[in-house]
Amino acid sequence: MLKVVIIGYGEMFTNLIAAALDAECKIAGVLRGETVKYKPFVRKVKDVICPSLEYSYIKSYNLPELYTYKGVNSEEFKKEMLRLNPDIILVGSWGEKIKKEIYDMPKIAAINAHPSLLPKYRGPNPYFWVIKNQEQVTGVTFHLIDSGYDTGAILAQEEVKIYSSDTGESLKKRIVLTARGVCCELLKALSEDIIIPLQQREDRASYYSQPEGLELDFSKSAEENDAIIRAIHPWDRAYFFHKTIPLAPKAGSTFIEENTTSYTEGGTVTEVDSKTRTISVLCGNNKVLKMTNIDLYNTPDRPFTKNYIELEIKQGEKI
Repeated sequence: MLKVVIIGYGEMFTNLIAAALDAECKIAGVLRGETVKYKPFVRKVKDVICPSLEYSYIKSYNLPELYTYKGVNSEEFKKEMLRLNPDIILVGSWGEKIKKEIYDMPKIAAINAHPSLLPKYRGPNPYFWVIKNQEQVTGVTFHLIDSGYDTGAILAQEEVKIYSSDTGESLKKRIVLTARGVCCELLKALSEDIIIPLQQREDRASYYSQPEGLELDFSKSAEENDAIIRAIHPWDRAYFFHKTIPLAPKAGSTFIEENTTSYTEGGTVTEVDSKTRTISVLCGNNKVLKMTNIDLYNTPDRPFTKNYIELEIKQGEKI
């Protein structure tokens, strides 16, 4: 029976825990992101008043929790690993770059779950970038942790289809569920056999940092703008300016339509409806991006969105 320590936060973290349980591994300890993010007293209060998904999951399975407040590269965590002597360290979403003295500690391997088809889309939020770039396929990769960012040799990989309606949120949910199955099979294989890691091809590698470029550009295609709106949900909102006022479309409330108007210039408002908070704009490929449930971007101003659209935005004007 493999002895596993699992590190991470969010849905990837809980799905790796589920995978280890599915594979009948012994979970020697779990370290959730909140343990490092919050001071001990704050975390304890939060666990009582507003328990997170991770905390609830850990408690529901009565898993041994690690309280290493200084991060995975600390002497404190190193001592925990010496005490537990795990076969595998599993990482699912983690902000720190793990040092060699830590990832060399498990008897078999330290393994990271990355939500893309490596070596493509290395970096912190591939969910956003694959949708923004209008990819049709992405996936999940389990790889050895090394000194680089998502550069270690690949142990297992599986594709996930990207749908035209996907948001960052919906794609993430499918990928982490896929990760659970892949991780379970990987852990079973590691307990029974030797897996030969596959080195990543650097000539095919790409790296993307945190999401950026959230302002819409109606000189570009309707599909490109719609992709940004969907990709950034639920972490933020895309936006565009009317004069100096930013407005934010809502993911899942956009539609791409053929241009049946006489307008020809990208950025022209083709339809306005204040009741449904709708603004339709002609884009650079002569298609119309219809955006409903728009909000004024600044949270305190949102109750006044209908009034602003009714009084300030006119059909035929250029945005």
